[in-house]
Amino acid sequence: MNQQPNTVKRSLWQRPPKDETNRTSEYTNQTGLKKGSVDVPFLLITAALVLFGCVMIYSASFVFAQKHHNTSTYFIIRHVIFLMMAVLFTFVVVKYCTPRFWYDFSYIFYGISIVLLLLVLTPLGTDLNSGARRWIDLKVITLQPSELAKLALVLTLARFMTTHEKEVLSPHKFGGDFKYGVLFPGLMIAGVGGLVALEKHISALAIIGMLGISLMFLGGTRIKWIASLAGIIAVAACMLIIFFPYAFARVDTWLNIEEADPLGSAWQTLQGLMAIGSGGLFGKGLGNSQQKYGFVSQPQNDFIFTIICEEFGFIGAILVIGLFIAFVWRGFHIARHAPDKCSSLIVYGLTFKVALQVILNIAVVTNSMPNTGISLPFFSYGGTSLMLQILEVGIILSISRYASHKKI
Repeated sequence: MNQQPNTVKRSLWQRPPKDETNRTSEYTNQTGLKKGSVDVPFLLITAALVLFGCVMIYSASFVFAQKHHNTSTYFIIRHVIFLMMAVLFTFVVVKYCTPRFWYDFSYIFYGISIVLLLLVLTPLGTDLNSGARRWIDLKVITLQPSELAKLALVLTLARFMTTHEKEVLSPHKFGGDFKYGVLFPGLMIAGVGGLVALEKHISALAIIGMLGISLMFLGGTRIKWIASLAGIIAVAACMLIIFFPYAFARVDTWLNIEEADPLGSAWQTLQGLMAIGSGGLFGKGLGNSQQKYGFVSQPQNDFIFTIICEEFGFIGAILVIGLFIAFVWRGFHIARHAPDKCSSLIVYGLTFKVALQVILNIAVVTNSMPNTGISLPFFSYGGTSLMLQILEVGIILSISRYASHKKI
């Protein structure tokens, strides 16, 4: 009887193996990679999101800007400046950065993010009147290190899970799958997650945790370890809610919205829901929102989706969601055809990060989860977040130039 050849457990990202070579061989020589053009569909989808975002930034902000900054164009001008700076820098990234670059410098990015997160906890940090210290004020621009930490974690875990693929897939628990598949990646997640928790930034902490677990799963970590880690994170999240009064208050408002103070803790949520409901099927028209006149506070930020719904209605909301679905679909397409495992994990991670933020932001503004500070990618105003989102798109586009198939 013919015996079936032994098979090697492989992580989910991988296509059928070409051969079993050294786990780092894909990085020993990448000079043979053929550089092509960027993924045009992904670029066009992103451009549509960015342009629509610019329109909505102005429409949502001009009332607040006129009242607080004496000019209706305050936010849109700054938004466009940040956008142009990001596009120029990202052009260089797309043109010159190879998949090897992101592999080589990933740990450096992680180290920089740790330093910046630590600086937030020093006198250099500021709370910007939010009650939580999350920013570094450089006068010209205000940095939010937790945004960089998300990117750094994706790059770092992608490299680690690639470099130690053999150990991650090994059946040897303490010298293999637990040590390299759970312990070390878990410490990397805890490194940034712990500092973000000290900033009382629960939403960023949740995204960091989910990003980390997803990359471990795609990198080959066994399901039993993923389930255990997810349970630990869930318990930790419950403890944070219990011991952080402001987090507990938000959960309590969410669970008891009918009894909550409509002029206090429930104000933002109720006004956002009113904006969504008043938009109807086709909306009131661009610029015609009523809720941005002091009802939805700072409508150009986390609650900008409510203004989209009010001005463009259900149809506009579906259009925005459809664009994000197309963005995620094309990002995963690029990831599946990336030239190596590290690049694939990077694209999966960055695309999933956008998907997570969109889902959580819409969940917040529709009161499907407690109110917390989660921006809508490419739409919500914010210099650091916008520039990093454009950079992340540039990383994906730079990797798409080395895709292992003919682009369609």
